[in-house]
This record gives sequence, C-alpha cells and structure tokens, in this order.
Amino acid sequence: MAEENLGAHHARKQAISRKAQRRHSRFYELRAHWSFNRSAAVEPIQWHREHWVLAGTALLITLLSGLIMPSWASAMRPTEVPTAHALLPLALPKADPMAASVPTVDDWQAVQVKPGQTLSDIFSERGLSMTELQKVMDTAGVAKSALHSIYPGEEFDFLLGNDGSLKGFRFDKDSATRATVRLDADQPTLTMQARAMEQRMHIAHAVIESSLFGAGAKAGLDEGMMVKLADVFKYDIDFIKDIRSGDSFTVIYDDIYRDGAYYQSGDIIAAEFLNHGQRYTAYRFKKPDGSYDYYSEEGRPLRKSLLRTPVAFSRISSRFSVARKHPILGYTRAHKGVDYAAPTGTPIHAAGDGVIAYRGWEHGFGNFVLIKHSAKYSTAYGHMSRFEHGERVGTHVRQGQVIGFVGMTGLATGPHLHYEVRVFGKQENPLTITMPKPQPLPPRMLAQFEQQVQPMVARIKTTDTNIRLARREATAHHDE
Repeated sequence: MAEENLGAHHARKQAISRKAQRRHSRFYELRAHWSFNRSAAVEPIQWHREHWVLAGTALLITLLSGLIMPSWASAMRPTEVPTAHALLPLALPKADPMAASVPTVDDWQAVQVKPGQTLSDIFSERGLSMTELQKVMDTAGVAKSALHSIYPGEEFDFLLGNDGSLKGFRFDKDSATRATVRLDADQPTLTMQARAMEQRMHIAHAVIESSLFGAGAKAGLDEGMMVKLADVFKYDIDFIKDIRSGDSFTVIYDDIYRDGAYYQSGDIIAAEFLNHGQRYTAYRFKKPDGSYDYYSEEGRPLRKSLLRTPVAFSRISSRFSVARKHPILGYTRAHKGVDYAAPTGTPIHAAGDGVIAYRGWEHGFGNFVLIKHSAKYSTAYGHMSRFEHGERVGTHVRQGQVIGFVGMTGLATGPHLHYEVRVFGKQENPLTITMPKPQPLPPRMLAQFEQQVQPMVARIKTTDTNIRLARREATAHHDE
C-alpha cells in the first residue's frame, strides 16, 4: 500500500514539472545547461558570455557606488560659514562711592605692663611723646581713673600710623568694659564697648598628702583659688599648723571668661573641708546690701569679728609668752603677741572692721598701727616695712583691707609681723582668745539662704557619695 502511495506522489511531481516546462519553455531553453544536481555524474557549471556580462555589470555598479556616493554627500553638505567675532561695548554700572573701598583691619599692637613700669615708660618705649599721652588722658574722660594705677600683666593696645604717630589707644575701663581713644579723626573720640562676660561653674575634690597647694594642683586648682579656699575657712582652721595628711576638701567654684577666652578665676560658691575628722562647710550668700559673705550649711556666719591670722600663709616664729628671751636685747621679758614670719612686702590685713587709732613709729615695734574695733576690742601691728597709702588716724577700715606690709623695722632680726589682740587695752593670746561672734542671719534671710544653697548642698553630698563608692570599689578590687 505504501509503495502505491509513493508511486502516485512521484507521478504527480513529474506531471507538474512537465506543465511548468511547457508554460515557460523559452526560459528553460536558454538555461538548459544549468544544473543544481550535486551528483558526480553531472558536469560542473560552465561560464558563458551571459555570465561574464552579469558579473561585470555587478562589479561596475559596486565601483561606481564607492566613487559617486561620497562625492554626492559632500556636494549635498551645506557650505560652512566662518563664525564672525565682534566686540560690542557694554555699559557697566556706575561705581558706588560709598562702597569704592574695602575697610582695612586696624593693626593694633598689644603691650603688657612689666613690673615697675609706668604708663609714661610704656609710651616712651613705643617712641611716643608725653604730648600724645596727655591727649589720651584728656580724651579718656570718665575712664581716665583706670590709667592712674596700672599693674603688671595689664594689657594696653596701640594703633600707630606709618610715621609712628599715635592713631588709637585701647584699655580696660573695668573688667567688663573696653575704652578706645581714637586720635586719627578731626577730633579725638572716646568709645566704650561692653565685653561679653561668662561664668563657668566647676567642682573639684582632693585629698591632702603633703601640702594644701599640692593637693589643689592635682585637682586642677591654681594657687589663687587655693588662697581663696584658705581665706574662706581661716576663721575655723589654722592653715599654718592645723592641716594634716588625709584631710580633704570639695570645692564648687567658677571661672570667668571674657569674649569667650579665659580671663581669671572667679569665686568659691560652696566648699566642704574635712580637718582632723571635723567637717566644715561654707556657702556664698548675697546679702540685701549687695555684699557677699560665707555661711555654714546651717546658716552660721563663718566671718568672725576678728581674724586670728592677718597675714596669709606665714609661719609662726614666736608665740604669745609671759617670759621670752628677747633675740636682740638678750634678757627675758613678756612677749604679748604672736610673730608671723613672712617675706618683706607681704600684705598685712585689718583683723576686723574698725578705725585707725594710731599710725606711726613705736619704740621697739618700728612702723606701728593700732585699730580700734569696739569699746572692748582692738588690734596692733608692728615692724611694718611701710604703711598702705592713704590711710591715717581716723580712717575707717574693713576686715581684710590691706593696712601695711611686712618688714623688720624697730627691734627685729628678720621680716615678720608682730600681732596683738587687746581686750579693754590688755594684750591677750590671739591664738586662744574667744573671738567675738558676728550677728547671725535673721529668720527671713535664713529662709532665703537655705533655699538658695540647697542645690549646692545636694551637689556636694552627691560628689562625696560617689567618691566614697569609688574608694570602696578600688579597695575591693585591690583585695581581690
């Protein structure tokens, strides 16, 4: 069956082929010699004239396309026109005469006062005349008083012209105000500029090992702040003989910054001192009259009516005695005071508020001052090198005010202060006498004080607690 189907299919193909040959007989006559049969029995394709004509025509068309097309493309490209550059005048805006020049920064030269220098010395070193100094003093007006007394480390600023003449002078009228004198205009001018003052609070704790100042340095406190700490507790603690290794203190204080830079140490705001196991506290409180004093945590005034030690950080060279051999005279007699050895020039402070009753030369005591504090109490100071300027008999002084300076005038083998406390004119031992008590805070002020210092009390207690915990942990770690 399959063979019959195959034979029928082959007969149909031959019939179709014969029909195509009859319809296109002319085409097949011309190409009768072409054959696509790959059989080995068929002769290979033969090139005749028609073949060469067709191949040559195709090659010619290819060559002409390669030559004609680029030329035609170039001919069709538009002709490039060179770009013309022209300079056109632009109308510039007119210059503003007010903004024609940029102001230059003044080249101020800072000068610090050296020990022993005067303002005239400083002007002379800059090549400036006393006439220019006088112009500054005349222009300074209300700020002139700040130039009457200058101190080492104080800073002045000079503005000099190309010819060395004085164009400007700056100085501090006070810690918060800068005064500027300008001499480069038609008329001299004075301007005042407020300085930005800022107080930054700190807290420090230290344990004394060898010295008070050494402990303070480890806690980051400078000598000035340590002097203030000793000054706060001077009524209850003798910092010459009472300080022991193991004593400790905690201080809340502030530093003062001016225009963003450190300016100076501030004040002690609160403090706690442990001396021989005894706890002393101090809190700064502003009274209604604007003054400040220190009070204990309970509101007890620390300030006594009289100081036991009117010279800061001196050494007791001779105590109160009813029979002492005099170092110069050679015989024994009473020494009715306490001698504090200190370098010549050390300031001597008034032991309390009072009036100068005597100021002059006293036999044996040299330069001598007697201050009357009340009908009952008076204090005496001997061997001064010189008196404080401006004080005389009848002058009112306040506790802590400088009244003179340590020396060795009169009968003295070295610089020291001879200090006496007299009760109804009779000398008593300054180290043991019961000093008169100051007036306590009235109830209304006491309530204000307690409210004001409560945050400081809490902060010191928190610091003490943290320190104790840290010590326990350190001890426990060491034991392990």
